[in-house]
Amino acid sequence: MNHSTIPQSLHRPLVEQILAKAATIILGKGPKLRLSLACLLARGHLLIEDLPGVGKTTLAHLLARLLGLEYSRIQFTSDLLPADVIGVSVYDRAAERFQFHPGPIFAQLVLADEINRATPKAQSALLEAMEERQVTVEGKTYPLPQPFFVIATQNPLFQVGTFPLPESQLDRFLMRIHLGYPEAEQEKALLAGEDRRALLGRLQPVLSPGELIELQSAVGHVHVAPPIIDYVHAILQFTRRSGQFAYGLSPRAGLGLLHAAKAWALLEGRDYVIPEDVQVVLPAVVIHRLVGGEPGQRIGSEEVARLILEQVPV
Repeated sequence: MNHSTIPQSLHRPLVEQILAKAATIILGKGPKLRLSLACLLARGHLLIEDLPGVGKTTLAHLLARLLGLEYSRIQFTSDLLPADVIGVSVYDRAAERFQFHPGPIFAQLVLADEINRATPKAQSALLEAMEERQVTVEGKTYPLPQPFFVIATQNPLFQVGTFPLPESQLDRFLMRIHLGYPEAEQEKALLAGEDRRALLGRLQPVLSPGELIELQSAVGHVHVAPPIIDYVHAILQFTRRSGQFAYGLSPRAGLGLLHAAKAWALLEGRDYVIPEDVQVVLPAVVIHRLVGGEPGQRIGSEEVARLILEQVPV
């Protein structure tokens, strides 16, 4: 696809309209909503790690409504099988052949709820779908709808009955965010206001799936100057050579950081990336990909971001 048929002058008003409507449902989380939208525009997948009840599921449903996307929810449990995610072939006696029955993964926005309650085998059913945007069943490949976006939620690992996501699975997520508790004023407004599900049900889409694909295409045309490439490369090199981490960021992480920065630039109404775009998306893109130098040590996102931004000059 060539340049988007949505005029560039309309990119930012459209984005602001989406975010303004989203802010009426999820109160006081403007930066997190903006990151989520940037993740989607960059054609990435989003992981939300938080305690139950802070709005993770609502955020997924909200994005599906505002962007006019077909929505599907998969509740991950310890007895979930890969076939429960991708679908199964059933023998059709009348046609005398096997008929494929698509699973819930065949939707434009898929919520993988409490993904770390399922076994690694069930988790891995998402891998091909997220990476290749297709699934293979009994040697036959089925393409997934376009656009295709996975939002996975996971409970903190100290909760009972959770299986940590392996690094290969974590790396499939462009961003990981935390919603956290709302501020006092927003929480009071939430308690006094109408039920969020009722409000969600009345929301009208701002975009069609076709227009969303056009915006995603426009992200690809955001200009990245050589000094920005140098800056991102310096970040990758720092994580590999500083000795602060068990292992550094991969080339895929570097590409993800660039894609996310380009999407953020588009959200800001620009067709070029500046260093601040890289810096604002950096914590969400790198935190789940970095492990501390001590075995199994996870480092807080603010600490990682501060360390990298202080040590790597622009």
